[in-house]
Amino acid sequence: MRIVPEVTVPAHSAVRIQGPKTVYVDPFHLAGAPHDADLICITHDHYDHLSPEDIARIAGPDTWFALPETCRDAAVKAGLPEERMLLLSPGEHLTWQGIVIEAVPAYNVGKKFHPQANAWLGYVIEMLGRRYYVAGDTDDNPDVRRVRCHVAMLPVGGTYTMTAAEAAGLANAIRPGVAVPTHYGDIVGQSRDADEFARLLDPRIRCDLAK
Repeated sequence: MRIVPEVTVPAHSAVRIQGPKTVYVDPFHLAGAPHDADLICITHDHYDHLSPEDIARIAGPDTWFALPETCRDAAVKAGLPEERMLLLSPGEHLTWQGIVIEAVPAYNVGKKFHPQANAWLGYVIEMLGRRYYVAGDTDDNPDVRRVRCHVAMLPVGGTYTMTAAEAAGLANAIRPGVAVPTHYGDIVGQSRDADEFARLLDPRIRCDLAK
């Protein structure tokens, strides 16, 4: 049974949250072209997170975009309208049409793929009376352990991000009500990683695959 039906993970790290506004994070390998996005949040400029083809499937003439300040040039090159960009640095927050967006640092520890110096992001998106944390490509680190949220969407595929065990350890530390595994089943990671993540969660945290 779905626990957070307003949240779906269409593929890989793509997240859709349906509230008073329709919010996507890192759209990738989407089916269809609903053009229903009010806000698209981009965590960083790797091709599986900043995908012009997938953005074109969901964006409309009034869609806004939240992204790291350091990804401005890549976003402009990808065709995103600069006049509708909300540029953020780690630790900043803003309110857009009643939705609070917090920029959380996202970076690797002991890996080279997502350096802290790049100032890439995860997001806490506050709407519907809940705080939804979409971690982006990150490892467990002191910054992400400061997050407080109701729903945590954490990468579990390993290689470029946390493993299932590491992601469960982070979830158990920050204690959301619901945890959702991401970043598996496409480029890296298997369904067994999501199963392992669910198995290792504190039993007080419910797991929703959000598929």
